[in-house]
Amino acid sequence: MKVPLAVAAAALPLVLVVIALHGSSPGLSAPASIAPAAQPTGSYAGLVSYGRDIIHDTPRYAGRYIRAGMSCEACHIDAGMKPHGGSFRGIYAKFPQWNRRAKRFIALQDRLAECFLYSMNGTPPAFTSKEMIALTAYIADASKGAPVGTGFPGQGTIEFEPDSTPSVTRGQAVYGARCTACHGANGQGSATYPPLWGPKSFNDGAGMHRIALMSAFVRYNMPFGSPPDTLSKQEAYDVSAFVLSHPRPKFDKKRAIAFPSQAAGTF
Repeated sequence: MKVPLAVAAAALPLVLVVIALHGSSPGLSAPASIAPAAQPTGSYAGLVSYGRDIIHDTPRYAGRYIRAGMSCEACHIDAGMKPHGGSFRGIYAKFPQWNRRAKRFIALQDRLAECFLYSMNGTPPAFTSKEMIALTAYIADASKGAPVGTGFPGQGTIEFEPDSTPSVTRGQAVYGARCTACHGANGQGSATYPPLWGPKSFNDGAGMHRIALMSAFVRYNMPFGSPPDTLSKQEAYDVSAFVLSHPRPKFDKKRAIAFPSQAAGTF
């Protein structure tokens, strides 16, 4: 069933995108197998490795660019290698792509900048910075062999509709039973697991602030380490409604973003 707009508004009082970095697929299904790419070598391998380090431990390797108390891996499980878990596999081949929010064609670096601005509630690295080049290299390496313009199938989130209207009250019960062990009763997370609301979580412009995207991610990937569909469709929607009913940082779309100027010889 469709979720009424009034219900969605109630569940999202503040109203990556997580991301068009992952598309949608109809129904839960086994992900398509992808042949492992050849391992990079030389200085390029170091760059790819640094990109993975940033995703795995963002506060350590790119902490000056974020205000959220989490790593990119919170939304891109196994450093973006898990199908339907914020997968990066094949994504490089899908850029440039039209972005509805920006109303223009964007490059992969633009999309990564969105992650820093929304999901990490921070400021993006300059497009010529080592951090941005390393992240791009890592995603490019994860996309080897992907058809240009298409990417790999079976990697995106799997959105669905609940059986009935999402309930914050039911979601609170699901959260208490299935989520507090990792994210805490107050949703503030831990050194290992990300905060789900409050000042250190993603802001209200992030893709995870859309109930459809969060419930799709939760149903396939949570509780962490569980097989897909451990939670029912309704439980995934209800617990997402509960999480999104809490306050979080507000996105300031008028904030100016400027990168350091560079000499022409840099290019």
